[in-house]
Amino acid sequence: MRFDLFRGPTLGLLISSLCLNGTCVFAQQPDPYRYQSAFARPLPIDRGSAALSQSLRKLHTRASLAMVVAHPDDEDGAMLTYEGRGQGVDTTLLTLTRGEGGQNDMTSHYWDQLGTLRTQELLAAGNYYGVHQYFTRITDYGFSKTIEEALKTWGKDRVLYDVVRVIRMERPLVVTSTFVGNVSDGHGHHQVSGAMAQEAYKVASDPNVFPDQIKAGLLPWTPLKVYGRVPFARITEQGVYDYATGHWEPAHFRDYANDTWIEGAPKTTLEIPTGAYNPVLGSSYMQIGREGLNEQKSQNGGIAIPLPRSTSSPYHLYASRVTSSEKESSFFDGIDITLAGIASYAPEAQQAPWREKLNALNATIETAIRDFNASNPSAIAPTLAKGLAQTNALLDEVNKSSLPAEARYNMAHELQVKQSQFNDALQQSLGLSLLANTSDGGTQRSGPFGDMSIQTPTSQNVIPGQTFNVAVHVANQGTEPVSLSDVQVKSQAGRGWTITPKGSITGAMAPSDARDQLVEVAVPGDAELTKPYFSRPNLEQSYYNIDDLRFLNLPNRPYPLLAEATVAYHGIHIKLSGIVQTVHRINGEGPVLEPLLVAPAISLTVSPLAGIVPLMSTTFELHVTLHSSVKGPAKGQVHLDLPKGWASTPAIADFATAREGEDQNLVFRVQPESVQPKPYTITAVAEFNGEKYTQGFETVGYTGLRPYPYYRPATYRTSGVDVKIAPNLKIGYIMGTGDDVATSFENLGIHPTFLSAQDIATGDLSQFDAIVLGIRAYAARPELKTFNHRLLDYAKAGGTVIVQYQTQEYDHNYGPYPFSLSGDPEKVVEEDSKVLLLNPKDPVFNWPNKITTADFDNWVEERGHGFMRTWDPHYVALTEMHDVDQDPQKGGLLYTRYGKGAYVYMAYAFFRQMPDGVPGSFRIMANLLSMAKNPDLALGHDPTPDAVNAAQ
Repeated sequence: MRFDLFRGPTLGLLISSLCLNGTCVFAQQPDPYRYQSAFARPLPIDRGSAALSQSLRKLHTRASLAMVVAHPDDEDGAMLTYEGRGQGVDTTLLTLTRGEGGQNDMTSHYWDQLGTLRTQELLAAGNYYGVHQYFTRITDYGFSKTIEEALKTWGKDRVLYDVVRVIRMERPLVVTSTFVGNVSDGHGHHQVSGAMAQEAYKVASDPNVFPDQIKAGLLPWTPLKVYGRVPFARITEQGVYDYATGHWEPAHFRDYANDTWIEGAPKTTLEIPTGAYNPVLGSSYMQIGREGLNEQKSQNGGIAIPLPRSTSSPYHLYASRVTSSEKESSFFDGIDITLAGIASYAPEAQQAPWREKLNALNATIETAIRDFNASNPSAIAPTLAKGLAQTNALLDEVNKSSLPAEARYNMAHELQVKQSQFNDALQQSLGLSLLANTSDGGTQRSGPFGDMSIQTPTSQNVIPGQTFNVAVHVANQGTEPVSLSDVQVKSQAGRGWTITPKGSITGAMAPSDARDQLVEVAVPGDAELTKPYFSRPNLEQSYYNIDDLRFLNLPNRPYPLLAEATVAYHGIHIKLSGIVQTVHRINGEGPVLEPLLVAPAISLTVSPLAGIVPLMSTTFELHVTLHSSVKGPAKGQVHLDLPKGWASTPAIADFATAREGEDQNLVFRVQPESVQPKPYTITAVAEFNGEKYTQGFETVGYTGLRPYPYYRPATYRTSGVDVKIAPNLKIGYIMGTGDDVATSFENLGIHPTFLSAQDIATGDLSQFDAIVLGIRAYAARPELKTFNHRLLDYAKAGGTVIVQYQTQEYDHNYGPYPFSLSGDPEKVVEEDSKVLLLNPKDPVFNWPNKITTADFDNWVEERGHGFMRTWDPHYVALTEMHDVDQDPQKGGLLYTRYGKGAYVYMAYAFFRQMPDGVPGSFRIMANLLSMAKNPDLALGHDPTPDAVNAAQ
């Protein structure tokens, strides 16, 4: 079963724009672009008779539902699976953000790169749920404690605009959400998603709300019901605990659909039996939903599939435009979800003939359902062909009718959904398949045990100006003869592509027949690169600019090439389609099919993205990585565009790569002139074959996840900073779940040594002045728990241990004295929250840099996570800060003398600040790294007898 992610009569991509109260928004007009599923092969539950049984359910109902959530992994995947796969509901998932501000258990990608990663994870999850997917333009800027703060940051019109737009495009009968817009939701982003679902339910039907959408071709839409999942939070005599703020709040809930309040917990109107077993699929809906959630490993590291047992998802009905009751059995109680219900859009006096035709179509579907035999799915193909012919005729009649425009629009929308479902059902019934992949142009390869055609790896990228081959394979695996009438490869990456079939494979196809079409493709010199269609100039902007307005709200830009085949059967045409794939061999996985991408010939990346230049610097290194996608040798030059008066050695660097995929690392020594405390930018420029290249891409992903390229300018952002550090420091670094702090140390002239598990267990730690633990290291490095005593012995002997923010895995008194995160660690998310230095004269604040509150200016996203709640009196708390209405937090930076050394716990989000070049983070870190040589701390010398006794 293929789930097209973008379809229907309102597939508009011709954009007009309008600014509402300073917020620029967009609408779109019908256009041929469609976002296709890019998975080369369907899941097992979407193949053959299992898929056909689900398609028959979908054909038998007009039920449709849209869920609105805040981030990837917020969705109720089990419910979506039950509705879509179990009940045949046409389901849509709209996710407000791409999760850019979250954590990452799998790779070192954060911010917008993480958003790229989590988009691909959610698409993989949605493949299990069986949903159409959309996103809004807003970004996850980090933990938000209140709905007011989130709406102020995002702009309510901007959020609501995109939600209304998707509702108007997909036109669901029911809208629902995981969250409900109240403190029980956990934090502000969640609250916004619940509130927006109800707000969109109210206003999507009003043509005066976002009228540019109507002008651009969308019509108002009136959902009939809106639900929200019953809040997870427990209600006690104290009220509802708001874990975002740490306060108890009154137990009443805002009903945005009716602008009223519900006292006490919203009642359960409906229980969705997500634990129900589907024998055709071989699993419960909860299990399939968890398989989807398991695809989102950056947030959960991988989760178990639950044991089979009865379970349900409770929902509360907030508003209904149809008769409803306190207890329901379905989201669609009170709604006519029969096919004849499509006629209800027509004026009542004109409905009868349309109902008659729709009932005739329904009778055909019921015949197919009655005659369906899983062991012989082709037997109902003639009936399905009749149903598609009826649908085509009905759609033609609707479009030519004198019905009111809105009635024609709505009836056509639902009939087009049926067209797509019939098309899927016929493919499944007849056993038709299509696979297109890049090829070296050779003939079909066979081995002693069968076809080996897609065994040989091919390049994942093509470049402008390149010529290559695509092999399109069409197979009739069923028992019915068909006729292949057309095979095409189409560009979805702009015009100018030259696509030339080598011969023709059309004609009659007997059962078990397969055909192979080779197509030569020439890429134009100005082909669109495969890259996100959105970007933002900096992390402080809480939404994306839409660089290519054709694709607003889609998960990604469509992949560049789409293969299509048309099969004739019993007088109707069946469309087969698939994204053109490449063959990528992964050791242990074998050949993996991944979509073809268009990439630049030369890609440049500068590492790190941002940093600092100490004011007294006379030279520093800038590392540039050049990646070649040229299919053969490539030679050229790279230089730096520098601030006025600055120079580099070399001034121009030659590069020469021998083959595609080869990287070349270039090191420039930059000589700054008179560094001032202000920002500077340096851009790397490559020249090759008469073209200049000033950007680069990184493929974001991990084994098991479909990769996607993330682009950024080859620009280094830096600032002159008055920062000093103790001389000749030797630093060890224990990487956690991934961060770029160690790379940022290079700005301070420090080249850290990364410590392995063996180093931690048996290595000579005494050689280091400080050992720094990366974020969540105790979650990612099991050897730390086993050999934690080695770190304490190192500190006791005179070293400095600096532990960056940790999660609950660390809450086992791994420090020299007790402390606790206490279950749900505190966080301070307002990056501009006021900071109090509890003892400005403390030695840590005064050498080698004088730390003041100014060093906490211009931070990004947050102050930090994982603040300690309680700690032993041996620890010194250095700062106090808090969000609005939060209790003062002193557990963000603690240190203690221990023996001859020191132990530091730092919850500050330096893993965000240092890679973004925040000056104060470097100054504070320099002082922490220098503690072993701080003359006022006198570490490395015997402390007072009392301190020795306390340490022991």
